[in-house]
Amino acid sequence: MTTDTLSGKIVTILGGSGFVGRHLAQELLARGARLRIASRHPKKAYAIKPLGNLGQVQFAGVDVTKAETLAPVLAGSDAVINLIGAFAGNLDALQGNGAGEIAAAAKAAGATAFVHVSAIGADAGSAVAYARTKAEGETAVLAAFPSATIVRPSLMFGSDDNFVNMFGELISRLPALPVFAPQARLQPVFVDDVAVAIANALGNVAAQGKTFELAGPEIITMLDLNQRIAKAQGRSRTFVELPDAVSGLIAATTGWLPGAPISSDQLKLLQAGSVASDSAAGLAELGVTPRPLGLFLDRWMVRFRKHGRFGTKTASA
Repeated sequence: MTTDTLSGKIVTILGGSGFVGRHLAQELLARGARLRIASRHPKKAYAIKPLGNLGQVQFAGVDVTKAETLAPVLAGSDAVINLIGAFAGNLDALQGNGAGEIAAAAKAAGATAFVHVSAIGADAGSAVAYARTKAEGETAVLAAFPSATIVRPSLMFGSDDNFVNMFGELISRLPALPVFAPQARLQPVFVDDVAVAIANALGNVAAQGKTFELAGPEIITMLDLNQRIAKAQGRSRTFVELPDAVSGLIAATTGWLPGAPISSDQLKLLQAGSVASDSAAGLAELGVTPRPLGLFLDRWMVRFRKHGRFGTKTASA
């Protein structure tokens, strides 16, 4: 299957109702693919339907922790993309060995291409269950579907993300904010660049059986990210850099509470950073030139400025 022949092909996206799924669906629909969006709550993906032509999008319910639900939603698929991941719950079933069961089911269904979305920082030796099961999932996928392509995105940003917008909301409301792991190194990547890379991987025989780390064009720190967001809002804010010991204490004592600022595992992942390896293949090998956060931030932060669109970027509040 090449990029030119995605038109008319059935591409099933598991976990397609989330942030990445919405952007990936738009890219694949533009290429003429017929999409089957499968997730535990398919209604959450209904906003995708108007992006396609009549009959181009189908929705299906699936619970990947129950292997018997996989075969019906994967039947007839020419290609399968696995976006399923989580920070809590039965991580082995969701993104560890469970990912291998998904790949095996895709193989049995006759799919000729499989893209598994993992994460930078996947590490089989990690004490953090998220990173460990991500790595175990990669191994399980390749064992079941040797020609699968593994992509490891860095932290993804977009106009509708839950990361940059979360900080944008906090910065717009609070005069001073604590910064956990202020010197943690991040290499944020635009979600639409990731979507193009995944779509390109489906039609790239040279990408089969390989792993790609998808990261943006610049490395920034957590403190720098917060400062950039404040500047884009035209706000003067005080950022308190929390020492690791203080951050660890806060995470340990409050991380288990609903709405806690950060859990112990999240803090460990943040401290480890999210930067691509110098030796890893990346977006360039999948035909994508990454776009920086700065290209979009001023526009996206307009709604958080004082007086919104009627305010000015230089106004302080």
